[in-house]
Amino acid sequence: MSSTRNVHTGGHGRRRILKLAAAVGAVAASGPWIVRDALSSSGELNLLHWDDELPNPVIPDFEKATGIKVKSTSFSQNEEQINKLQATRGQGFDLCQPTHDRAPQFEEIDVLQPFDEKKLALDAIVPAMLSASKTSWTWKGRLYHVPHCWGTEAISWRNDLTRIEPKTLSYGTLWNDEYKGKVMGRPHSLLLGIGLWLDGAGKLKSNRMLDAYKDEDAMKKIYDVLLKEAIARKPWIKQFWDSADNTKSAFMSNGCVIGQTWDGPPINLKKAGQPMSYMAPKEGAIGWVDGWALSKAARNIDQAYAFLKYLHSPEGSAKVAENSGYNPVAKGAEKLLSDKARAIFDEAYLKGEALDGMWWRPVEPSWFAELRTQYAEKFKAA
Repeated sequence: MSSTRNVHTGGHGRRRILKLAAAVGAVAASGPWIVRDALSSSGELNLLHWDDELPNPVIPDFEKATGIKVKSTSFSQNEEQINKLQATRGQGFDLCQPTHDRAPQFEEIDVLQPFDEKKLALDAIVPAMLSASKTSWTWKGRLYHVPHCWGTEAISWRNDLTRIEPKTLSYGTLWNDEYKGKVMGRPHSLLLGIGLWLDGAGKLKSNRMLDAYKDEDAMKKIYDVLLKEAIARKPWIKQFWDSADNTKSAFMSNGCVIGQTWDGPPINLKKAGQPMSYMAPKEGAIGWVDGWALSKAARNIDQAYAFLKYLHSPEGSAKVAENSGYNPVAKGAEKLLSDKARAIFDEAYLKGEALDGMWWRPVEPSWFAELRTQYAEKFKAA
């Protein structure tokens, strides 16, 4: 697999499909989901999932419609998920939730089994989103991943405490003098953001940071520069985040004014009436696709396929996006968009103009993930 392959190709096609996919962090869910698989009308299902990607009423509505009882175990970082699966060899989980760029790591730890594509509703998924799974998660001719939602990392801020001109917004904005001691971010994400900022300013020749994925020597050469820059800006950091919950609390109770964050937490706060803004900077929002994979130790196979069909219906995908702040992957979910959701999306992505400039996370070789963690830990410890 290419370590620098983007999940989508063709800027205009990508923008058109993302718009069609109702790429927004909130939708108005409506309409019942009809259970068609009699084999899945009872039993149980064990999920290992991102802590904010199955918001109410997703699971309760599925349980009510099918009679299947769901046991969920949440995590807040891919590393946590990988550790849980390695420790148990997948035992106790039917479905887990890898991000699209982690395919090589999951292939190496060998805890998944391929899907039976005949039991999936693949034609219900927006093609651009499905390609994110098929491109990197087809091993020996078998598919190991299907999309759940997509989202971005960009800049969020308290709009009652600072004013920002959208046209000038940059990952470098975090390091303005006025935000010293008021910034939050995830260590490895901040390193990437600094890289995109320096590259965009002509101070780091790294081909939009993609050269860091070529080999270990190229990665170290680039990240040595980024680490030095990040450590020099450590006094600006108020808090490092590692979950959706502490992202929210950082803004609402811990004195953070601005940060590099996922879209879901600030959008949820904004929907709740809090003074938040979230927007793609000029270097491009960092895009990702989270999906589902079937554990090699899965016992409740029919129930797992029933759950995936539910999530890939317009109503199921809409419910996910409605309360998570992330974006749906099912065809037809765009018809359920609320006016408020459209307004939030338009603000975040400049009425769709920012979609062409997104920076989609490339597939990560295992060596890259390991080295990146080392640099992130050095940044935290500095």
